[in-house]
Amino acid sequence: MVRGKIQIKKIENVTSRQVTFSKRRSGLFKKAHELSVLCDAQVAAIVFSQNGRLYEFSSSGMEKTIERYGKFSNEYFVPGRPQVQLYLEDLKKEMNIMVKKIDLLEVQQRKLTGQSLGSCSLAELQEIDIQIEKSLRIVRSRKAELYADQLRELKEQERDLLEERRRLREKEIRERLLRPLLPVTLQTEKGEHEGGCGTKHSSEVETDLFIGLPVARP
Repeated sequence: MVRGKIQIKKIENVTSRQVTFSKRRSGLFKKAHELSVLCDAQVAAIVFSQNGRLYEFSSSGMEKTIERYGKFSNEYFVPGRPQVQLYLEDLKKEMNIMVKKIDLLEVQQRKLTGQSLGSCSLAELQEIDIQIEKSLRIVRSRKAELYADQLRELKEQERDLLEERRRLREKEIRERLLRPLLPVTLQTEKGEHEGGCGTKHSSEVETDLFIGLPVARP
């Protein structure tokens, strides 16, 4: 069911008016609190009832908000001068200040690079010399740090290479020491095998000594 649109006018019934005031006031303060939290804004609301009773809400203290409002009003709400015009004038002043600062920085930069020194006094030249010397010390210090880091990395790489070389050398020595043992072992086994066969064969040879014709054995 669609709710009908409420006509915005004074409620004649006193009871209904008080109920509506209470509900709408609570809703107003709730929305003000949500606005302050969601948008990180400083919000304050002051409400006087028909009977003169005060109701207020402030996200950061009513006195602090009123004090800030007073300063803002005295600065911007000047009779006969629109707020937008005053805001634009403040922006122009701030822009002029920034332009002057940029010009000074550009002149200083040219002087540090050795340009536009004809109008400089002795004190200004001494100040530029001090600034340049300070910058050089910083640059040299940073350069020394980078060199030290590179040297440390190279030493670590050299140590790793020496360790790898030592490991490979030990491996090569072990291989050379173990290489002659393999043929000797094979020859020993072969000699033992042939020697066994020769012993067996020699045991079958007759070694008796006799004179005359050999006698045939049965």
